Amino acid sequence: MTVRPGETRGRMPDRADATLTFIGRIHTPFVRRADCPRRGRPDGPLCRLLVDTAWRPALEGIEVGARIEVLYWMHLARRDLLRQVPAGASAALGTFALRSPVRPNPIATALATVVSVEADGLMVRGLDCVDGTPLLDIKPDFRPTEE
Repeated sequence: MTVRPGETRGRMPDRADATLTFIGRIHTPFVRRADCPRRGRPDGPLCRLLVDTAWRPALEGIEVGARIEVLYWMHLARRDLLRQVPAGASAALGTFALRSPVRPNPIATALATVVSVEADGLMVRGLDCVDGTPLLDIKPDFRPTEE
């Protein structure tokens, strides 16, 4: 894999410490990583959180208009960079100082607004991931709103 000047690669550990369960898939209009916005927007395109059958009862209580935090697994991201040079930047930064998808554990989070609640999942706005991204979790956003 290509490393930009100034970037540093690390070695992946020989062990795994946890097991994750994907609870569904995210469907977006973004076919390639290059199509994805840098950050989801509240007025972004309509996206579907397709929740696996076993997890659908866990959607109870989510309402239209609710703000939710969507956690997902960036399955196309590399995982070996310790320092990265973001596109357009002149210097490298540590991976943990960036929102880059390239991380040891490519877990992403986005705040989304529920547009509709359906039998098989949710329609939302505010995502920034490629179509088919594995869904890890959905949580209510209880942050105070700005006035």
